[in-house]
Amino acid sequence: MAVEAEDERTVREVAEAALAGRAVDVCVQPWNARRKRLLVADMDSTIINVECLDELADFAGLKPHIAAITERAMRGELEFETALRERVALLRGLPSASLQQAYDERVRLNPGARTLVRTMAANGARCVLVSGGFTFFTGRVAAAAGFHDNRANVLEEGGGELTGLVREPILGREAKLSALLEEADALELPLSGALAVGDGANDLAMIEVAGLGVAYRAKPIVAAQADAKVDHADLTALLYFQGYREDEFVTD
Repeated sequence: MAVEAEDERTVREVAEAALAGRAVDVCVQPWNARRKRLLVADMDSTIINVECLDELADFAGLKPHIAAITERAMRGELEFETALRERVALLRGLPSASLQQAYDERVRLNPGARTLVRTMAANGARCVLVSGGFTFFTGRVAAAAGFHDNRANVLEEGGGELTGLVREPILGREAKLSALLEEADALELPLSGALAVGDGANDLAMIEVAGLGVAYRAKPIVAAQADAKVDHADLTALLYFQGYREDEFVTD
């Protein structure tokens, strides 16, 4: 559907109202230049199935408490950096081996994640994983999904256990936005050529400035501001939004 930019939100609202109650995701955008040359994606609950910090908390017997803080932070009810420091502090003394155990036992790519990243990369897009989580996980997830690069926070360790500290400065909402802007600038790419996807409040700034900002199974504050939301389909929906046909998907 070809529409003027100022009419897109109105058309989307009408389309969503018409499809209310049906398991259909809607994306309204100009017909031309749909394929993006930059993908910046959140990791936890977007590219992967879990919040890694919550899973680490489970090994410490603190998952309900820490997960409740995570939920509030992702809804925008708590300042992200403060909430991250508070949660990490509670993990002081957790064996470092728990990181690998959490990755092996709990972390899985969400359906369509690998196909999304590999298809865009094969068509010349730069793909970057940008997370408010931790480099231990983003490095492994980026390799598994096919991202070119990853950015995240660093958990401090000492004596074979977590110290309860996260290295400063913390990568939060503004750092995610900066990452998108820096990547676009390095590519000499207008922001209209970027796609950002995430689920939490700390993803909102990058979602708002990207040419196509997508809320994936997102919190209400994010879904309300994104250009499109994916509540039903898997992550290959982002390829369909860009005009890719299924026979163009890279699935190996």
